[in-house]
Amino acid sequence: MSDSLNDPIGQAILDYNESKKSVDIIVESDICDDDIIPSEYFFRSFNEMPKIEQEALKRCTGKTLDIGAAAGTHAKYLKKNGIDVTCIEISSKSVDFLKSQKLTAERINFFDIEGQEYNTLLMLMNGIGIAGKLSNLEYTLIKAKSLLVSGGKLLCDSSDLKFLYEDDKGAIWVDLNTAYYGDFKFNMTYKEHSSGWFDWLYVDFKNFEKIALKVGFSVEKIIDIDDQYLVELIKK
Repeated sequence: MSDSLNDPIGQAILDYNESKKSVDIIVESDICDDDIIPSEYFFRSFNEMPKIEQEALKRCTGKTLDIGAAAGTHAKYLKKNGIDVTCIEISSKSVDFLKSQKLTAERINFFDIEGQEYNTLLMLMNGIGIAGKLSNLEYTLIKAKSLLVSGGKLLCDSSDLKFLYEDDKGAIWVDLNTAYYGDFKFNMTYKEHSSGWFDWLYVDFKNFEKIALKVGFSVEKIIDIDDQYLVELIKK
């Protein structure tokens, strides 16, 4: 498949911006049923955002890096409120769109950033999932810490998906000792565009906190709603 067809989210963003017609992105999983993301979701206003996202944006200060910015809905709010925000994306079409919206944007993998320091790192919509697997979360947080000034913060959300493995009586029907239950594989498709399969992590708060403390962050859970939570990590 050509590179131009490997960018379902970027193409969905460009198409919705042009037509204002929402088309579903199909999210296929190796563990649970398919899910969808309507392309219009990337264009939600602040008032349309979940409480977790609203609270995270209110807590951003100083020089901020929006990691996985998509169509820039978070970055636009921050810029409007006087925050010096930079967007990064691996989606080339998303970066083209972000730049067309007069946002500072770069196509780069988070793990490839060098020589930069920020006051705030923002990873929303389970952005910490870029760790891929629980076994890679420590390295991901070490990388985040290296990009923060002293006293800088990482704001991110995730979900405890243990409920996917519980029966009606609350018993677990898989052996949770064989592999971490939040290690997922996804494939996203939009029209003829496909991302290919990739690893994505959902991490429970207990494991997240343990690893973050080991790396040298202070940890505060800000919101906990229906198995989804927002955390603020501060670099000591």
